[in-house]
Amino acid sequence: MTEWIDVFVGADRSQLMAVAVLQHSIERHTSWPVRVCPLIDLDLPEPSDLRQGSRTNFSFARFAIPELKGYQGRAIYLDADMLVFRDIAELWTLPFAPATVNIQEELPDHARAQTKAGAPGVRKKQCSVMVIDCDKARWDVREIVAGLDGRYSYEQLMYEFCILDESDIRYGVPFHWNSLEHHDLDTRLIHYTDMNTQPWVCPDNPFGHYWFKEVLLMIETGLLTPGDLEREVELGYFRPSLMQELTEMPHEAGFDPAAATRYGQIDRSAAFVKHAEVNARKKARAEAIKRQGAVVFV
Repeated sequence: MTEWIDVFVGADRSQLMAVAVLQHSIERHTSWPVRVCPLIDLDLPEPSDLRQGSRTNFSFARFAIPELKGYQGRAIYLDADMLVFRDIAELWTLPFAPATVNIQEELPDHARAQTKAGAPGVRKKQCSVMVIDCDKARWDVREIVAGLDGRYSYEQLMYEFCILDESDIRYGVPFHWNSLEHHDLDTRLIHYTDMNTQPWVCPDNPFGHYWFKEVLLMIETGLLTPGDLEREVELGYFRPSLMQELTEMPHEAGFDPAAATRYGQIDRSAAFVKHAEVNARKKARAEAIKRQGAVVFV
């Protein structure tokens, strides 16, 4: 048995409560000791070419993980918008030597053919669940970001992992360990990857009740209080209708569209803006790119 399973979570301040819920779901299902570290407030560089800049406050944080671990042992990277249903030791112990990272396998048809919790489209392969061999991944996040000024694009770095040779990448993480807006009996980890339908900002997610059930467990054990949640609402990070849904839990027998509509009306009446800080960042980035006279991709 390893001494610790080290899990690093990409997040900003608006997602710290979501990190706490994710951590609870990990620890509740895992038999091995776990250390969960939010990747927040890191001093991360940005490229000079604003078109290739980070899309979130933590886009490049994953590349700092080997250095944070002293280039020793393994590490798991996760995004904050996730929930775990099985022992994460199963993910930790997936074989992937002699590769450097283990990322998601080819997406199944139902995932490749949908986006936005069911709308038509094609999802990109995700590196948002990743197991890293920190002994081999001798990454310097400063050098990696510097490469965005001409050597490769943001998309090539984040979606194609161009900083590694193909032989250093193992596509061995099963979809059920990064289940994109999907839940069934095999799901080990659900990823609420569509930002506008994440349960804490939107009442319309058909799988949001799993997140609310985890929150209720935390309240029952004293790890979380209603006051903690109300502060997140006051700060604008959580939707105003969240407390009412937590009390009513209307989706236990299946998704209730009428209840979701009612909660949505509460949020609109309160002029709630989803991910206000993230959207403000995107707007500022777009304006800065325009000042550079470049095409804007947000």
